Amino acid sequence: MDVDNFGQEIEELRSRVRKIWQRTATQPNSQQELIIEAFDELQISVEELLAASEELELTRAGAERERQRYQELFDFAPDGYLVTDTVGKILEANYAAATMLSIRQKYLVGKPLIVFIAQQDRQIFRSLINNSQQIQDYIMDIKPRLGKSFPASISVSPVYDLQEKLVGWRLLLRNLSEAKQAQEQVAKRTEELAKANQQLLSEITEHKRAKSQLLHLAFHDVLTGLPNRALFMNRLEDAVNYSQRHSDYLFAVLFLDLDRFKVINDSLGHTFGDQLLLTVAQRLQECLRSTDMAARLGGDEFIILLVGIRDVLEVVGVVERVQKNLSLPLVLDGHEVSTTASIGIALSITDYKQPEDYLRDADIAMYRAKAQGRACYEIFNPDMHIQAMAHLELVNELRRAIELQEFRIYYQPIVSLSHGKITGFEALIRWLHPKHGIVLPEYFMSAAQETGLIILIEQWVLYEACHQIHQWQEQFSSSCGELAEYPLTISVNLCTTRFSEENLLPHINKVLQDTGLPAPNLTLEITEGVIMENHDQAIIRVKQLKNLGIKLAIDDFGTGYSSLGRLHHFPINQLKIDRSFVSGSIFDDGNLDIVQTIITLAHKLGVDVTAEGVETEEQLAMLRKLNCEYGQGYFFSHPLDSSQATALIMANPQW
Repeated sequence: MDVDNFGQEIEELRSRVRKIWQRTATQPNSQQELIIEAFDELQISVEELLAASEELELTRAGAERERQRYQELFDFAPDGYLVTDTVGKILEANYAAATMLSIRQKYLVGKPLIVFIAQQDRQIFRSLINNSQQIQDYIMDIKPRLGKSFPASISVSPVYDLQEKLVGWRLLLRNLSEAKQAQEQVAKRTEELAKANQQLLSEITEHKRAKSQLLHLAFHDVLTGLPNRALFMNRLEDAVNYSQRHSDYLFAVLFLDLDRFKVINDSLGHTFGDQLLLTVAQRLQECLRSTDMAARLGGDEFIILLVGIRDVLEVVGVVERVQKNLSLPLVLDGHEVSTTASIGIALSITDYKQPEDYLRDADIAMYRAKAQGRACYEIFNPDMHIQAMAHLELVNELRRAIELQEFRIYYQPIVSLSHGKITGFEALIRWLHPKHGIVLPEYFMSAAQETGLIILIEQWVLYEACHQIHQWQEQFSSSCGELAEYPLTISVNLCTTRFSEENLLPHINKVLQDTGLPAPNLTLEITEGVIMENHDQAIIRVKQLKNLGIKLAIDDFGTGYSSLGRLHHFPINQLKIDRSFVSGSIFDDGNLDIVQTIITLAHKLGVDVTAEGVETEEQLAMLRKLNCEYGQGYFFSHPLDSSQATALIMANPQW
């Protein structure tokens, strides 16, 4: 009888007892009292039984919950759990075991476990369950109903009844293939992490290398590898600060500009120019101590910081050593070249507090050295600063003069010595300064060339001169028969900067088109230095100008480079004898022989000669005797403005 039926029977018994008691209640006697007492005791017993029944129900419910909990743990455990009898027939199996053995739970019960053991491990399995001992994590292969065998860890524990009799086995199965796969995945992941870590380390190393390279590029010159201006100024600032704290500490800043580097660069090419700069950088470092620094500013400019020097004599010794090293010949692609440097020196005795001031002073001194010629050096003094400020003021005034068109062109006539008539003019620039009046070009042309302003000035001169001469041609061609047959020509000076300018030819061509002047009526005058310093390129440029129909003259011939051996390579039309050979009493001090030689040479080359500086009738007579074609000088006329020149043309003088 279960607990529910037991309680129901007790209630029925209690009901019957109550009915008996009610029937005998009206017949009191001693027997009746005994019966009533018995029934009361019975009722008490029944109530105790009911209480015990309720307690039993609670215990049963708790046991059921525990059983259900155990069953859930058993059924849904991640590992395979099996219960077998003593011979290994499966009595119970959870879901994981069924999945592992590839068979449903209900079909798994009743089957011998050994059929799921791989053939090679069955004998071992029999031995295990026959020993009646607990076994932990024994490895053997499991053969599921479907699929491949897999390694498993098997733990076996015996099951006993209340009499300690063996009634079966509990088995725990763990699929080691999954663990092995997990282990392999962990190993693979570990390897991937190791590779990723190595890649990260490589990237970090590359980042550090790139950062170091960027830092190097930020403070070093790309071509030579020398420190650049930024790093140099940092070191110079350190030297300045140290000298402020130690009065006996001396240093010097050297500013170097290579002589004739542009000639080498233009004639041999930029590749050879770069190789020369590399060699210069190496030679500079060879002349310095480890504590000193050489840096490249850019182009052909270098700067040197000498620290901890004793006196100025030590600095001069370094400068002379640098000059000697730089002058050593260098062979570039079969061409032997050498260079020197113009060097400016600024000493720390000036006690500046800003490093830029020392660099400025060294730069000023360098320009003073360059003005003296090649391979020279100068030590800065305060007068140089005053002159530099004056130079800066001049440059600013030049810029303003270009903007306000303060320049004027004066025209000096060129006379045919055979006819005694004007054949053309040379255009000479003058600066109509608002304070100083007429300023001659020798006072401002050098500054204009250094700053590149000469390009704008000469472009303006070329246009104005061509425009004016064309006006004169149209004005006097009908009134003067000779000018109709032989139109006036104009000669314009061309500086080194303009001669090398890339857009020179297009600009000249445009000026001729805009002004209407025929190309043969324009003569461009260049110096010997222009064509000698740029020999190969100059030949090409001269031929290009000749192809435009323009005439070319070498100005101030005899005062520049010794170009006689190369002169025949240049298709020029005219040589102009410098005034220094013509002026004087009938060509003093042997100048007559020089003039005669130049005229003879020119005629051998098939070109005409113009003698500058003709001031007397005797000079004119001698030049005619030497068969010189043209003359120019104060004897004929001073340079004239356009209105004065117009009047001279109208006068049509005869010499």
